Amino acid sequence: MSEESTKSPKMRRQPKQARSQERVNQILDVAEQMFVAQGYSATTTNAIATRAHVSIGSLYQFFPDKAAILQALARRYGEMLRQHLAAIDEMKLATLLLSTYVERLIDGTDQFFRENPGYHAIFMEVQGTIPELQEIEEAADAQLIQDLAKSLALRNPRLAPGDYQAIAFVLVKAIGTLLWLSLSQEEVFRQRLVAETKQLTLSYLQSYFR
Repeated sequence: MSEESTKSPKMRRQPKQARSQERVNQILDVAEQMFVAQGYSATTTNAIATRAHVSIGSLYQFFPDKAAILQALARRYGEMLRQHLAAIDEMKLATLLLSTYVERLIDGTDQFFRENPGYHAIFMEVQGTIPELQEIEEAADAQLIQDLAKSLALRNPRLAPGDYQAIAFVLVKAIGTLLWLSLSQEEVFRQRLVAETKQLTLSYLQSYFR
């Protein structure tokens, strides 16, 4: 199977033991570094295995090709973002002023993007070329929407369930897109876009939550 296949299967098998999970994490960590440093297209599974100090056979036990490694990275990024935002939500966001709630939500998302530059660097290169990545992104967004809808319901339990779902959908897609696009801008303008995203989000939420 070609490493450039756009119809790559998922991981061959999930690690069940701590040692196997450690090996998978090492492969993903090294792949992330190499994808950022030299680009996805220029990186090979052989090079990843060598740098990760595992045999190519061990790599193929878990990943059938390079695209499967990329997909696993995308899932890991999605789960990391969810956990990052969940940690923020544990700070009793539902009891904060709406403006503070918006600040925490957007600053937390922006912080994650800035602390994980590989997320943007890698996926800008392959955007639109691997259909499976779109499915992974949509699944990750769907989970974030569910989480946010639950958080919003705590602020105002008088709305209908469909309202929370729609509001959360708009917020996840709008905030994610604007902050993603901001990453490719000069720093001063990037900060301006973050501020504009906060203003947009606050104005939108004020129409539902007073």
